[in-house]
Amino acid sequence: MTCLTQILLNHDLLYPVREWLEGIEIHNPKLAHFLCKAIPAQCPFERDIKIFGRKLVHIPPMCKLNPLYEQVVTLRFKALCFLADECGEDVAVYC
Repeated sequence: MTCLTQILLNHDLLYPVREWLEGIEIHNPKLAHFLCKAIPAQCPFERDIKIFGRKLVHIPPMCKLNPLYEQVVTLRFKALCFLADECGEDVAVYC
């Protein structure tokens, strides 16, 4: 392993953002509804671009490109749990 690779592995530049996202608590129904609407339930946009039946390009799912995907999905889950458990709402519309 090169020195640069080890430095990058030891210093996660997004660590503060990850910690901030993981630390967010949901106590507001309006915020919870906003998060459930804004964050998709499934990983979007995976596509194959084809011309004349031949695949030219494969666009990977956006979740694989987002280094904060796990934290964002966890935030959505927290919002869903808040709406279901604390507010007693039916969250099936967000699933």
